[in-house]
Amino acid sequence: MSEIKLNLIDANTIRHGTIHGSLGDACVAALSAEPETISELEAALARFIRPIGEYSELGCLTRSSCIDEEPYDAGIVIIDLAARIVAFDSTYSHPSPHGEVYYHDGHQRTDVLIYYLLPDDWLFLSSIEEYRGAQRQRREERAKVPPLDARPFLYGQPLSEFIASEILSIPTGVMSEYEGFLQALTERENGECANAIENTIEPVNPLTNIVKDIHVRWLLTPQKELRDQSPRDVMMARKDLIDADLHSRVYQWSMLLEGPPCLAKDSYAYRFAGFGSHEWIIYYELVRELIWNAVTNASLVAETGVGSVDLESTVAYLEEFKSDWLEKPMEDDDNGRIPAQVIDNERKRLPEAMGGRSMVIDEDCPCCKWMGDEAEAGLAVYFWHLDGCNMDEDFAFSFYRTHEEWEDEQKQREELSREFDRKWQEREERLARGETLEHDPLFDPANVDDVSYWGVQLEPELPES
Repeated sequence: MSEIKLNLIDANTIRHGTIHGSLGDACVAALSAEPETISELEAALARFIRPIGEYSELGCLTRSSCIDEEPYDAGIVIIDLAARIVAFDSTYSHPSPHGEVYYHDGHQRTDVLIYYLLPDDWLFLSSIEEYRGAQRQRREERAKVPPLDARPFLYGQPLSEFIASEILSIPTGVMSEYEGFLQALTERENGECANAIENTIEPVNPLTNIVKDIHVRWLLTPQKELRDQSPRDVMMARKDLIDADLHSRVYQWSMLLEGPPCLAKDSYAYRFAGFGSHEWIIYYELVRELIWNAVTNASLVAETGVGSVDLESTVAYLEEFKSDWLEKPMEDDDNGRIPAQVIDNERKRLPEAMGGRSMVIDEDCPCCKWMGDEAEAGLAVYFWHLDGCNMDEDFAFSFYRTHEEWEDEQKQREELSREFDRKWQEREERLARGETLEHDPLFDPANVDDVSYWGVQLEPELPES
């Protein structure tokens, strides 16, 4: 018993028919691409079943004005995209919000398992009766909350206006201190300090904490344009989902050695895309650059008397700087990646693949050369990731969704630090007594970068199936 009755439903269409149960599982997995229409679901199936020509795996399904609730062979599955419900009564499989399916190359099933994770608002029901009772209410609830397109606000003029007003409210005395800091820095770099001691002392920037506080206020202040959510709340809401989906695409590309299908730009999931780690990090850099450049511009105008630092002119300056920054290659990226393109790739769920020679960090490193040669020969593919290592450590800039999660991580780090200090002191005392020490992995240089040893999770893990 391996065939099922499948019903696919969106806001305007019902299609049903008899299919193999594995195709039903693939349809559930394809919901990870957040389709809103049956045609978008068909496109998302290419993640798990390679299309052959114009043939559609769902072409056997017929249009109907009502659901066909009559089970066939192994049972029945209903996927209601409008209500975000998967209802099933099947002996073939037990669909779930996360798991894996075998990749099909268009001719046969392979041994490659592709992992998937669905948005947490999908409801799974194990009976058709439950579906009948829930689908109308679910549709009505979703219709009351239309999707939020937050990017026009987060990247638009409101950001520049906020920063401009904050900069213009900095006390004159503090700005004078900043100008003195810049002068001292220039003198130190040019060797013009009055004595050798002054030349070795790093000037303290009086605006460092002020700039960070402005950044924090922007991220944590609820905005009516964001439905009374803060920018940070919006950007963290689906980060784990986006990261997990990109992780799955990386694994798929690595195993199949071919790029995975991307989301179409006119798809629901692209237009109202959540924010992944790459965009979160790039947005941090953008906002911080905007704040510092607004400060620098205000200081330059005050020094030269050329230009103006009123709200309108500062906003215009920031809008131009923002557009240029997003379209220029990243300063620290040797491959010339452009921030706007990295953001767009993440919205399309396309991992950042690396060219073969970009793998060769050290020409004298045999491993680097081997990886580069392997990539150039098409035998392997490697990926580039941003890790946020240059971001401030405050909660506002962290990867944690809630303050409680961030506090737990801080406590964990403090406990690990105390454990290290205690063991180090004990180790030094034993060495001083001339004792022979057993191997302790805590002091093994090989574990310095092993975050799994330290118990700190830097990237989200896919749930176990």
